[in-house]
Parts: sequence; structure tokens; C-alpha cells
Amino acid sequence: MLNHITVTFEGDHILVLTEGDKDYEFLERLWSQVSRACEKHRCFNVLGVANTSTPIEAVEAYELPRIFRENNIDDRYRIAWVEQSPEAADTVSFAASILSNRDLPGRDFETIEEARQWLAERSDD
Repeated sequence: MLNHITVTFEGDHILVLTEGDKDYEFLERLWSQVSRACEKHRCFNVLGVANTSTPIEAVEAYELPRIFRENNIDDRYRIAWVEQSPEAADTVSFAASILSNRDLPGRDFETIEEARQWLAERSDD
């Protein structure tokens, strides 16, 4: 599987760029890197922008709550995710619903602008 993750601190948020094929191992790597960057910079606003060629399986989405717990991703976090691949958007929405149903952070957006605006509003709380 070919995939790539870039995690950078942007001052008021952590920017996560992903592309390629996604699977369970990818999820573990992704959220471990995000968690480390958030802790290092004491910044828990996360903007994710993905361009997925092969999305995770639905059953793998059910593993996200455990992966979040293992990486101490909790209510300190505000995660806004944009999937740019129409073929993977439903899977991201499904994963966001799983997280929401378990009171874990993670919301999907159609555009980067919407996601940025939501993060900005949330950081004013």
C-alpha cells in the first residue's frame, strides 16, 4: 500500500496532509503522529486534508475509538477533516459518526474553508 502522511504545526493548528491507500496500520501511524505533534506543540486543533485512493474498510473505522484512546486523543482535541476524494467521503463521514457517537473528537467537512472556520470558532470558546 502506498500512502503518505505530513504533519506540521501551523501556529494555531496542526495541519495533517494524507494521500494514498488507507488501512488499519495507516490509521495507527496517522493518529500516533498527530498525537505526538499536538503534545509537542500544546496545540489540539487539527485540520486534516486527505486525498484517498483506497479508503479504509468500514470495520476498520470501528477501531478508531480504541486508536484514539491509545494515543490519548480526548476532548482537548478539535479535529476537522476534509476528504478530497469523492470515493472516500462516505467512509470519512461514517468514521466521524462513530467518533461522535462515542463522544470523541472528529468532524468531517466538505471544504477546507469550512473546516478552518469551525476550528477558528471552536478555539474562541
